Amino acid sequence: MFFICSALNDSEGEILAGFERAEPHELRYLFIDFNAYFASVEQHDEPALREQPVIVTPLKSEHSGAIAASYEAKALGISRGTSVIEARQLCPDIAIRAARHDRYVELHGLLMAEIGRHIPVTQVCSVDECLCALDTTETGRDAALAVARRVKEGIYRNVGISLRASIGLAASPLLAKLAAELQKPDGLTLIDNSMLPDALADLPLRAIPGVGEGVETRLIRAGVHDFRGLWDIQPKQARAIWGSVEGERFHYGLHGFDIRREEPAAKRMIGHSRVLSGTDRDPERARIVARALLLKAASRLRLYDLYSGAMHLTVKLSGGGALGHDVPFRATQNSWRFLHELDEFWPHMVALVRHREGAEASLKMVSCYLHALQPEPPALDLFVSPEIDACDARDAALWRSIDQLNRRYGKETVALGSQEGLDLNYLGVKIAFSRVPDAAEFQC
Repeated sequence: MFFICSALNDSEGEILAGFERAEPHELRYLFIDFNAYFASVEQHDEPALREQPVIVTPLKSEHSGAIAASYEAKALGISRGTSVIEARQLCPDIAIRAARHDRYVELHGLLMAEIGRHIPVTQVCSVDECLCALDTTETGRDAALAVARRVKEGIYRNVGISLRASIGLAASPLLAKLAAELQKPDGLTLIDNSMLPDALADLPLRAIPGVGEGVETRLIRAGVHDFRGLWDIQPKQARAIWGSVEGERFHYGLHGFDIRREEPAAKRMIGHSRVLSGTDRDPERARIVARALLLKAASRLRLYDLYSGAMHLTVKLSGGGALGHDVPFRATQNSWRFLHELDEFWPHMVALVRHREGAEASLKMVSCYLHALQPEPPALDLFVSPEIDACDARDAALWRSIDQLNRRYGKETVALGSQEGLDLNYLGVKIAFSRVPDAAEFQC
């Protein structure tokens, strides 16, 4: 995991404080949160599942767990993190579907297009959330509610009735998101500045976006135990508690100031993880899975036209604990280079695992990430011959040709012999909470 820190200065707080607070009844933002999105897409695609308990799992396995649950399943005590075994105990007839991230992104595109027919989408926050800025003719209560209702009706009529959404209206993006959280599923909630802080007074700290476990701990240490206490802290105190200017941004957003949004950070790593099934937990089988993960990551690297100068590999052990390996190298797009580094490390990893766990040791999970990303090939180096760089460039060009064939004719049109017949159900890019993959990434 990478953390980006920047120096703070007093002027940042002054800039934030300079933003004008919205008028008491002025609404500037509409936030849309699609409820139980993955499960709702499954109900949309299979009408027989509508109004039925459904969970979505990362892969087809009875040893997996839910990454999403329909509201019908939630009513039975089944939620994200519930194991398949426990879900079946609570509801023997529950429908279980393996995640189809490409389909979720496809429906996301249709939903954003439909929303865009009624109001421009200002920011896509995740695959199931987006933020829209109301124009100056829509900031009044009645006009804003009318826009929200048109959005809802458009989704139901033109995309699907199963794709329910909660909408929040408020003066700042943070408050609009909070408003959307207050009524699920299918809610429509308005919070203007005249309603603060009373409208949110009963919210637990952890229910507020931006207040994670670490921030909550720091708030409690500072004597803040509830929403009223959070509301009353000063901007500089918020900055100190968060440890960055984000605390000050949070404070102003919570109080109804329209804080400008920053551009998303540049991509820092590309990779994949895989929980291993029973047949793949043997170290040699796990190596084949790790190679498949690495090949997928390398294909995405070339899709973005980036070069990687380092790789991180992690294996989690069935008995607990993990081993990791990080190796730097001359920046490249060449899959052969990445596979070579993996194969160099793997025997040492296996020896360490067996030393710790015994000869019958098995692995639980493997992760492969390419990082130290850069947009250009490496600069000339006196200690690296031009012939070596030219050979690396030719190999990378070969892999780009393979990528093009696989995207055109199917993901496994050209594959290494070692990967032939490898049935991993779903192996590839997945949806992160803060990022929606491009459709082309699913062809890597």
